[in-house]
Amino acid sequence: MRPVSPHVIRHRRPAAHAALGTALLVAGLAVPAAPASAAPVAAAPVSAAPVAASGAAVTLATTVQPMLRQGSRGAAVRALQARLTALRYDVGGVDGIFGPSTHHAVVAFQKVNGLVRDGIVGPRTRAALDRPVVPRPRYTHPGYSVEADLTRQVLYLARRGVVVRILDASSGRASTPTPTGDWTVGRRIDGWRQSDLGLLWRPNYFHRGYAVHGATSVPTYPASHGCVRVPVPAMNRLWTTIRVGTPVHVYR
Repeated sequence: MRPVSPHVIRHRRPAAHAALGTALLVAGLAVPAAPASAAPVAAAPVSAAPVAASGAAVTLATTVQPMLRQGSRGAAVRALQARLTALRYDVGGVDGIFGPSTHHAVVAFQKVNGLVRDGIVGPRTRAALDRPVVPRPRYTHPGYSVEADLTRQVLYLARRGVVVRILDASSGRASTPTPTGDWTVGRRIDGWRQSDLGLLWRPNYFHRGYAVHGATSVPTYPASHGCVRVPVPAMNRLWTTIRVGTPVHVYR
């Protein structure tokens, strides 16, 4: 941005009088300086219209919002968590700390909105948060149901035709695909189980040995032995909601 020249005040008195102001450069923004005895000049909000001072127009630079990623903290993270929670993504809580649960919530949001699945909130993800894709379940039940969208690699918890929670998920890889179909949870195990399909946390079996379960590794792509993985903390939050008899729909 081209600096704005300070307004020049012409005097008819002798040149013994000093100039009333100098140009001050603050964070790349040139504004007319106030007299030494004046209070500091506060910057106007980014959304404000250009300010005219003594006939000289001042253009404000656009504030660049910070990139948010795992490890970030503060008010911006809290606002992100609140927004994702309002959109039904499983962040685990609004605490201003960008931890693993917030990371998986961002990845799930990026999956649903067709963005790069990097877990980083940059300009494109931030813009999508303003105008997000709002998924709808394919099936309607009077109580809770679970839907695994293998194309998007997410899990929906639905109730009465509305998605009430969206979880990051990883289904079976090409060599061990997750079967598609309509089932119900047949049995559950409250704890770890070592099976032929791997180590499962709190598995909810819906078809033979296939289950929706917690896992310590939930990559952004299909990577399991056939089950539908979700993060361990997400399964802990889901555990008390679903039960034996909960409908499970798996589709592409």
